Amino acid sequence: MPSYQGDLRPHPGARYAIIATRWNPRIVDALVAGAQRSLAEYGVAAERIDIIRVPGAWELPMIAAALARSDKYSALVALGCVVRGETRHYEHVADECARGLMRVALDHGLPIANGVLAVEEHAHAEARAGGAHGNKGEEAAMAALEMANLQRQLNEANR
Repeated sequence: MPSYQGDLRPHPGARYAIIATRWNPRIVDALVAGAQRSLAEYGVAAERIDIIRVPGAWELPMIAAALARSDKYSALVALGCVVRGETRHYEHVADECARGLMRVALDHGLPIANGVLAVEEHAHAEARAGGAHGNKGEEAAMAALEMANLQRQLNEANR
């Protein structure tokens, strides 16, 4: 019985995109740096990584869809930070961003790692952008690498 599991080896020639918000720049810049570090650590050359900036988390799925349609990327890493405020805006943005990214991934068969933090307060974001809880940008990049590798294996096995 065949068994498949992705690993963290990038395929030669594979391209990756990091889509990151400009909102909450101190947090998101740390997530981007973590994702870049992680991709480099596992052998992805800097010229194989595109970084695309969007205003906020709401815009991430639209750009993810455009990149997915290009057939240029093996995986995408979406990074941002949504902090709960006094209104329901937080729920709309965080939930619909996640739903949109999943829809793009499923519609296009493209791995998209969701590294968009949805936190109660800035301290929680800081803890996840290089603080006590690590760097979720690094983790998202690793998930993207693994899923791209696994998808490639499955595609080759089903030919």
